Amino acid sequence: MQKTSFEKCTGEAKTRDGITLQYTVYGTEAPGRPRVALIHSLAMNGAAWEAVAEQLAGDATVLVYDCRGHGASTKSPGPYTLSLFANDLADLMDHLGWPSAHVAGASMGGGVALQFALDYPARTCSLGLIDTTSWYGPDAPKSWADRAQKAKESGFASMTGFQQTRWFTDGFRAANPALVKHCCDLFIANDLDSYMATCHMLGNFDLRGRLGELKMPTAVVVGDEDYAAPPDMAKVMHDGIAGSTLTVIPQARHLTFMEVPGIVAGELAKVIKRAK
Repeated sequence: MQKTSFEKCTGEAKTRDGITLQYTVYGTEAPGRPRVALIHSLAMNGAAWEAVAEQLAGDATVLVYDCRGHGASTKSPGPYTLSLFANDLADLMDHLGWPSAHVAGASMGGGVALQFALDYPARTCSLGLIDTTSWYGPDAPKSWADRAQKAKESGFASMTGFQQTRWFTDGFRAANPALVKHCCDLFIANDLDSYMATCHMLGNFDLRGRLGELKMPTAVVVGDEDYAAPPDMAKVMHDGIAGSTLTVIPQARHLTFMEVPGIVAGELAKVIKRAK
């Protein structure tokens, strides 16, 4: 691992099936210090969590990473499943020597976090489900397959206008053009086969029936204008997970961890404290 001047370390880890994951750890290790793993949304990368990670790193050691098929991690062939992505996080934690962590994810990453908590409950100290869902609905297989096909036929650049309006509110986009452009550039740079495999993964999972198995402290967070994974979907998770909290953030859309990172970091800090 290579140290930077910003108190963060970067590195690579191998998974059980031989792919390489690129990761960054913010903050320092110390006895009793919480360890937090943050999982990014579709077509983004671990660095998208930077603003949240920097706020949490004052009191915690924070891991962000590029999921398989994303960013600088291996663009492995599909098919993909949430359990495969959950295993990747388990292998990355093994590499770091982390027996457990507070696990949170946004959108796609929330689905991965949910699956990780189900597959590795003893390794999940608390759970953060940000702008995500346990099921995208009866039309999900077709709608996600259509999105994958759109990328194949028309290219990623043709989809950026649609994506921008889903990601951020109108006011945020107007006030933060550089960040919006950065997200669009990340989106356009995606590997097509990996993106398509991830879309099919998201269209075909349904974890509603297993929500009752989750016993760890859980925070469900969603923007009130999120129409990719709207508040109704968040409420299904909140109702299904005993003792969970539900926070609906006003005037925010799908990528709240980038649009209002202070609020998201605050909600994660609360659920981490509940788990102590």
